[in-house]
Amino acid sequence: MAIRKVQEPKPSKGLDRLLIDGGFVTSEELESARNTAKRTNKDVRQVILDKGLVSAETLAMILSFQLNVATIDLNDAQVQPDALALVSEDMARKHSVLPIALDGQTLTLATAEPYNTRLIDTLSSVTKKRIKPVIPLHDGIGTAIDAHYKAASRVDTSRVESTRVEKEIRQLLGSLRTADITDPTFTLDTVSNAPVVKAVEMLLGQAVKSRASDIHIVPQERDVLIRYRIDGIMHDAVALPQEVHQPLITRIKVLANMNIAERRRAQDGQFTATLSGRKVDFRVASIGTNHGEMAVLRVLDKSLALIELAALGMSPHVLERYSRCLDSPYGMIMISGPTGSGKTTTLYASLSKTRNRELNVMTIEDPVEYEFNGVRQIQVNRAADITFASGLRAIMRLDPDVILVGEVRDAETANTAIQAALTGHLVLTSIHANDAAGAIVRLLDFGVEPFLVTSAVIAAVSQRLMRKICPECQQMQKASVVDAMAYQAETGEERTEFAHGMGCGACSNTGFRGRVGAFEMVTMNDSIRQMVSQGAGAFEVKQQAVRDGMVSMRNDGMLKVKEGITTPAEVIRNVFTIG
Repeated sequence: MAIRKVQEPKPSKGLDRLLIDGGFVTSEELESARNTAKRTNKDVRQVILDKGLVSAETLAMILSFQLNVATIDLNDAQVQPDALALVSEDMARKHSVLPIALDGQTLTLATAEPYNTRLIDTLSSVTKKRIKPVIPLHDGIGTAIDAHYKAASRVDTSRVESTRVEKEIRQLLGSLRTADITDPTFTLDTVSNAPVVKAVEMLLGQAVKSRASDIHIVPQERDVLIRYRIDGIMHDAVALPQEVHQPLITRIKVLANMNIAERRRAQDGQFTATLSGRKVDFRVASIGTNHGEMAVLRVLDKSLALIELAALGMSPHVLERYSRCLDSPYGMIMISGPTGSGKTTTLYASLSKTRNRELNVMTIEDPVEYEFNGVRQIQVNRAADITFASGLRAIMRLDPDVILVGEVRDAETANTAIQAALTGHLVLTSIHANDAAGAIVRLLDFGVEPFLVTSAVIAAVSQRLMRKICPECQQMQKASVVDAMAYQAETGEERTEFAHGMGCGACSNTGFRGRVGAFEMVTMNDSIRQMVSQGAGAFEVKQQAVRDGMVSMRNDGMLKVKEGITTPAEVIRNVFTIG
């Protein structure tokens, strides 16, 4: 540790007097620095450095000799974890200090203000240690705080938090009596302070905090397992005793206005909860299994809904072409992919771009997941005979400009959507298909005439989701044989290293945080129109699209590997097509 050993600090005089007495600045310069600091809300010391009156190293040496306090080079300093643990990151940032070493009852602390007795006394009181200040030679204490506290946080905080949640839930539910659980009138819909009410609230809150898209309540032979789906991957969160299973399910069904007496048939419902000041919607589905009733809650966090097109991960060439298609006054744009591939997110991002006061934008969805200002949204309701097809026909009588159809899943909806696109409306929809070319051919499978498809469809997009490497713990790592071969097969480039996430507190030790899309896009040009009119299959259409310049999803995924966004393994696992 690069510390120059000196005696204990002398009584402080204040930085201004030290600088003037040493002849490093004039009174006028100091007064000007004070005025600037007051006007800009900056520290006087920082203003002096910004004005170039003295260098950071010179200022450190002035203080060192005047106060008889050691200096330290933070680039070489070996920070002890025990010392770091004594001062919270918030306090370190607030006071611009960095704990360095702990020796018995003495804490060595880097600070640019060793003369600030109030600060030293405060930190001594908080840490219960005698403070030995040292002065950073260079003006990099903020960077050092970033580096050392982030390193210290790289533990499996998700497991620590999960253990805490599990312990608290067990304590809460431990007060439930067996008589309560078996009582047929037991609903907990009016007992707001009941243990199970608090337990469910904790489980929901932890799911939202963990960025979970789904919560699974899975009864097993000896316990009930709570699982969260985060970035597309299932994670075990909490295992609870079997006896608390039914109270948890009952409480959730009460919230979702479901029949609590029916435990075998499939049911669904929904509810809204306010968690940490955020309104979050939950869609609930339940069904009986061999060990009891299972429930899955889809988490719809409204604060995360309004994503911009540029944030989806479309490569520049795809984004530019897709945005141009959205500017079309009429026609049909289809988004394809399996369940969970982000189709709805892309449709909503597209809707955000098209909606303005000059256009009448309407949707027919099942269900309406997020609400948009200025957009008229209709929920599919089969009991009221509102289906995608009937709802779409009704919308066409309401003078729309842009129509979002949640999904084309049958011949009636397909033909109605095509007619809407041909009669002066821009139609956005999702469709289950293998790839972008397959989405076009899928319309033919629904019985839509080829000449109508070639006239109405503007473009088809297919997408998959891949996990993004956590930026906090990203490092280059030697490539496996499989990763290197897969990458070379798509790009023609040999690589011996790829970026990987090593695991840290920011990503719950997974190495990944968030997801990004891999996309391919087929636009309806003359060559594609001719092939579709002649009854070509999806494979032939895709080959022609590649000849016309289309980048395949797999290739797009590997380009994101090249940029250090994801890993080859993620592309291999997620970007697949059937056949």
